[in-house]
Amino acid sequence: MVNERLRRTMLRAGLDVEQLADAAQVSAKSVSRWLSGAAIPYPKTRYRVAAILQEDESYLWPDAIDKAALVGAELVATYPRRTDVPRHQWTEALRAASRNVDLLAFAGLFLTEDHPDWLPTLSAKAESGVRVRLLLGDPQGKQLEARDAEQQIGGGVAGRVTAVLHYYTQHMPPSVHVRLHDTPLYNSIYRFDDEMLINVHVYGILAAYTPTLHLRRVDGSWFNTYLESFERVWASARPLVRAEAGR
Repeated sequence: MVNERLRRTMLRAGLDVEQLADAAQVSAKSVSRWLSGAAIPYPKTRYRVAAILQEDESYLWPDAIDKAALVGAELVATYPRRTDVPRHQWTEALRAASRNVDLLAFAGLFLTEDHPDWLPTLSAKAESGVRVRLLLGDPQGKQLEARDAEQQIGGGVAGRVTAVLHYYTQHMPPSVHVRLHDTPLYNSIYRFDDEMLINVHVYGILAAYTPTLHLRRVDGSWFNTYLESFERVWASARPLVRAEAGR
């Protein structure tokens, strides 16, 4: 059976059989056998080819990979509280992103207030062509009010959303996509290409003091679950009318 994933990835990379063979230091016959499905390269060669094609080897040869090991590999680190995440990690992850930056929270105000480089770096990323999508709580919805009652902070959640919307609309170029959601927030999601920080929410406790997971996409067992969640919320959210942020 033809390895269609490998074939398409080679086409996307602009490499034919001979070119990939030269880059991977193997024979063109070996590459042809991989494409036909007649052979799977040894682990060292799989790693080399995946690096050349800038694709996960688990995608190119899913049957050759130890799934149990991959699942564990995706979970890079865990932190008992969001405040335990190394401070530099947020902006370093943003600086490293070259394709996608996605944020799902009610406010995520700590990023704009505690990290002076966050707004200018995010703006520069958007200007350079990185897709930036921000999903923030809808002040006109019911979920902000419910979260405020849960945490007993007297309107503080809505106030934080208003503040962060002001920051983003004042400092972000029009290419930044902002939508407002009215969904129960089980997790806040911060995605930077294939890196993701998940702030797990716990009833009655402020997000700063609840666990956070650091994921790195390998086969997607963890990563894709949260990415699908983000996409579902994005599809149901309404685009921000920028004048709303000034109200």
